[in-house]
Amino acid sequence: MEKRKDDIESRRLEKRLNERFVKAMATYHLIEDDDRILVGLSGGKDSLLLLELLAKRAKIEHPRFSVEALHVRMENIHYETDTSYLQGFCEELGVKLHVRTTRFEIDHPENTDHQDNPDSAARLRRQKQPCFLCSWMRRKEMFNLAQELGCNKIALGHHQDDILHTALMNLIFQGRFGSMPARLKMRKMPLTIIRPLCMIEEQDIKTYAALQGYQKQQKLCPYETNSHRTDIKRLYEDIERMNPEARYSMWNALNADNKLIEET
Repeated sequence: MEKRKDDIESRRLEKRLNERFVKAMATYHLIEDDDRILVGLSGGKDSLLLLELLAKRAKIEHPRFSVEALHVRMENIHYETDTSYLQGFCEELGVKLHVRTTRFEIDHPENTDHQDNPDSAARLRRQKQPCFLCSWMRRKEMFNLAQELGCNKIALGHHQDDILHTALMNLIFQGRFGSMPARLKMRKMPLTIIRPLCMIEEQDIKTYAALQGYQKQQKLCPYETNSHRTDIKRLYEDIERMNPEARYSMWNALNADNKLIEET
């Protein structure tokens, strides 16, 4: 009886994920016929689900599109995903996997005599945070490969919680109302960034990943708990406890102000 109940819940969850994925595609016009999509495959639960949903949808051929995946290794950040697992995951879905390695440099205050060197102190003030640099270098690799392959779209695994957290961060730290859009058309290059998981809640992804047995990353990023995003996540949880409908209020506000479809 318990197993049957679990099976029913699993089917309901899978149906809900697919329905919200398809709704996001239709609402924000994310995918069209003849699209060539490059998926950013970090190896986390979000990118694994994104690739699974896109690969399965591509087989339906409505709309007609193709999918390839890119996993970027960061040489100087000590976290890992089992590349052989990602390769097997992609092969099972019939998706070609590309693997590239890059790196970036970090200026550490303890390695710089900034008290006696004004130029070094100024450089440190301008220095971006490791999370920003890591993200930018990965994005650069994706842009380059997408254009090499002739892809016109890049798909990223940000879910609805990511988008709402970013909206809060921008409001509190930058004094502006905006977030990561579901669709972002680039003006300087023939690429569009899409986020097909934009209407899916993180908790549903966590549950599905556990049910499917997605393999976790071997080593987590050393910076992932040392950022404003961690604080914002806790703040957002407090907001939801105060008002369980806050998610929908914030999402409707972003929609009403046209923040989920942008061009840059």
